[in-house]
Amino acid sequence: MTRRRIFSPVMCAAVVVALASAALSGCAADSKSTGGSTSGSAGAAGSAGSAQSLTIYTGRDKDEVTAVVAAFQKKYPQYAGKVQTVIAGAQDNLDRMRAEKSNPQGGFLWGGTQQQFEQAATEGLLTSYKIKNADKIAANRKDPKNQWFAEQLLPEVIIYNNKLLAAKDAPKDWSDLVKPQWKDKIVIRDVMPSGTMRTIYSAMISNSLGQTQSPDKGYAFLKALDANTVDYAATPDDMYTQLDQGTGVVSLWDLQDALIQPLKNHRPWSYVMPSSGAPVLLDAVGVIKNKAQDQAAKDFEDFLMEPTEQAKLAATYYQVPAMEIAAADKPAWLANLKINEMKIDWTVLGKNQDAWMTYWADNIKGKGGK
Repeated sequence: MTRRRIFSPVMCAAVVVALASAALSGCAADSKSTGGSTSGSAGAAGSAGSAQSLTIYTGRDKDEVTAVVAAFQKKYPQYAGKVQTVIAGAQDNLDRMRAEKSNPQGGFLWGGTQQQFEQAATEGLLTSYKIKNADKIAANRKDPKNQWFAEQLLPEVIIYNNKLLAAKDAPKDWSDLVKPQWKDKIVIRDVMPSGTMRTIYSAMISNSLGQTQSPDKGYAFLKALDANTVDYAATPDDMYTQLDQGTGVVSLWDLQDALIQPLKNHRPWSYVMPSSGAPVLLDAVGVIKNKAQDQAAKDFEDFLMEPTEQAKLAATYYQVPAMEIAAADKPAWLANLKINEMKIDWTVLGKNQDAWMTYWADNIKGKGGK
């Protein structure tokens, strides 16, 4: 898709503030690209001249973002040249929205965990908007006030380099990861900037609480895992490269990347669905509270959350849709997918995640082998 340079004062200001916010929150968390401008559309009604501009904050694969925005523009040409995307990690995007609350620069948040969207809603960063296909999404996969909706389900799995590790020798469950044979063979995406990793680690703690509701057993597991971790990669791309090159032969990540990366980038990966169950994250979308981009964001959300569009993303990008889609529209891999879901009290996890992860960062990271 042809990239356009947008020189209007409004968009230039948006870029300046977005970059400043990124500096505040550090390097681009789950960035899968350096980000950039793409053309897009604005309100489903109105001429190109009157249509709003839209800035999308997202952690999605850059090719997926480009393809979806291009399809949106084709359907609503009045937004052509008016959509910019900022590709960064889920936590960085939330931190950026917090920094910009008094002067919002984004219009739509595309991707992030349920816990992050609940925080954004509680902090008044999102707008209530009931999408056209809201009834196709189960109640436990959307906000009761319509401030966010789950777009896809992300089972978290164990990934391994299949050129360096035979399937029979790969870890079969989370508990295997702390065994001595995996010393310095595990590479992990750095946890604190990553919504995915924060939730995986919090799930390990939540699943170990027991009747005492003490996180100590979970902390002990994460300390043993830290002892076996050779590196915490600064970005997903760094983690992918280290796994490819054998810096580590095992990692923890989401099923979508485990499926698409070997096909798209010819990575030597296979995955294991953990025998005790996989945490299944809700990856959501929502309209940022910003009147200057409100209509454009709502139009984009309605477009993205059409069952036919979700079926296309399932077929092309291995997304597991959170909404109901017709059986005939499901690609074969999705129709045959078996998810062994870990039972998690997401309310407890959501209330404690920040405290648990702060403790991990302060007391466990880099200290497991000591």
